[in-house]
Amino acid sequence: MGFKNLSCTIHRDYADAFGDALLAAGAVSVNVDDAREGQADERPIFGEPGASGGFWDDCKLTALFAEETDCASIYAQVCADFEIAAMQIEITDVADVDWVQQNKDQFQPIKITEKLWIVPTWHVAPDASAINIVLDPGAAFGTGSHPTTRLCLEWLSANIDSAASPICLDYGCGSGILAIAAKKFGAGKTHGVDIDAQAIPTAIYNAAQNEVEISFSLSEHPLHFKADIVVANILANPLKMLAPALASHTKPGGKLALAGILDAQADDIIAIYAPYFSMQVWQSAEGWSCIAGVRHA
Repeated sequence: MGFKNLSCTIHRDYADAFGDALLAAGAVSVNVDDAREGQADERPIFGEPGASGGFWDDCKLTALFAEETDCASIYAQVCADFEIAAMQIEITDVADVDWVQQNKDQFQPIKITEKLWIVPTWHVAPDASAINIVLDPGAAFGTGSHPTTRLCLEWLSANIDSAASPICLDYGCGSGILAIAAKKFGAGKTHGVDIDAQAIPTAIYNAAQNEVEISFSLSEHPLHFKADIVVANILANPLKMLAPALASHTKPGGKLALAGILDAQADDIIAIYAPYFSMQVWQSAEGWSCIAGVRHA
């Protein structure tokens, strides 16, 4: 069975409700993107706590329908219900494919460094002598493909001394990828924390797949230890609020790395963490910065 793709441009005030109406009328899925994506005035929006959310001023709405659906008529009716003029639409055919296989095909082994790879379970490790983290894309963030994750992995690789067996904390662990990497780099006791209850079983499963011993917990549960190495790959606004907490979980002289920070946000984060850490931009990639430093004595 094939599908039809209907796309149009709609003002932000209608995007959410209009998409819901299309779903109620039979759309299989609805996606909202920036109508100016790829243009000079494209505007990134991140759903951070404390940030002004919402949509772009002009939104590209894309709805997927079953092949036999008269999606043009559905669209016209929804426009009438909203009492807005029907806009120009584009309808394209979408061939039926093996979505599972296509999904697998797009996730190839990812080379992080010469000796570190992220390898989905359906692939053979390209370099058996390297540190290979077995990880499939799933519900929790962190597969190694995003530049913020890559920066953190590179930082951990450069800063964990296996001879010292440092205590490590991955705050905002998601899939558990950073905690798993820390353990494989030679960390001692390692713990992961996340606000999302769905992330915890995912991280536990991934740690078992990689045969490493890591404990994971929700952030609402208190931590009764301080770490030598702390890494937090989240977003700028949560990191601002977490400064006192991350400082309290880091030993004096311990190291902290923060990511999920746009280059333009780096100075602000450094200033907020200054009472607790001596920090600077460690590396940047694709507009994202990894900030790292040492806890004050």
